[in-house]
Amino acid sequence: MSFSSQIFRSPEYTSFRCNVPLKQIILDDTGANKGWRVYDTGPRSVETPLVFLHAVSGRAEVFFKQLLTLSSKGYRVISAENPPYWSVTEWCEGFMQLLDHMDIKQVHLFGASLGGFLAQKFVEFSTIVHQPRVVSLFLCNSFTDTSIFKYKDAAVLFWILPAMVLRKMVLSNLSSRETFYDTQIMDSIDFIVELIESLSQADLASRLTMNCLNSRVNTSLMRGLKSVTLMDVFDDYALGSPIKEKIYQEYPDAKLAQLKSGGNFPYLSRSDEVNLHLQIHLRKYDGTPFSASDNIPITE
Repeated sequence: MSFSSQIFRSPEYTSFRCNVPLKQIILDDTGANKGWRVYDTGPRSVETPLVFLHAVSGRAEVFFKQLLTLSSKGYRVISAENPPYWSVTEWCEGFMQLLDHMDIKQVHLFGASLGGFLAQKFVEFSTIVHQPRVVSLFLCNSFTDTSIFKYKDAAVLFWILPAMVLRKMVLSNLSSRETFYDTQIMDSIDFIVELIESLSQADLASRLTMNCLNSRVNTSLMRGLKSVTLMDVFDDYALGSPIKEKIYQEYPDAKLAQLKSGGNFPYLSRSDEVNLHLQIHLRKYDGTPFSASDNIPITE
């Protein structure tokens, strides 16, 4: 690829690629299409890490700014990129296997867009199978119902569409005239475009299928969660205000982490603000069995 984004060329991203190893974790006997891409950084003594789940257009490295900053502050942070799964249930089963493989009993989950939807469905799934694994949720620009997406009627055909067509479908939601004047947001979009170009047809088709097939979150099964934080932005982004209001209604007791701007990918364009809100979200667990860090609170 001749084009290289500003973020890709940045010293911070270079440092990440040089210092945080990528793990390929195969979960089945054949290894066919079941390899998770995982970055795991921070103290291994932490038993309840913060796990990041990407959007349709993301990859595990999209959270590199959170991985670098939070691990330097004593948090164990993991970014997990799933192989092609063609249903939400299959994804949940695969994620449960991944946690078992990594010997992780409980997690805090940060989910962006589709990643946030899957995080909620995993809470639901683990409750139903009587293996609750999620302590808290941090949802960024996410949703609770896939019926909002315009491609829902065609979702069953995504598996046969060429990669070029699927990329155009994903890219059509990224740009907005309202973000052209914000360099950081445009840099984040350029970086995401690079990542999309590296995704296979199966990656794109399976993600879009999960994103668009009719499914919704049963929030009545979320009662075991200790806390939920909802992050969104006030500028233009793909999902829009009606979806934002819907998720507020589904989680009336959630804490709000609202950003004045940030676009679709605030964890890239407004990473300092996102990282601060994450630390606030996790602070209440310091010194407990659910802590995501090895920091010991100072007592009087």
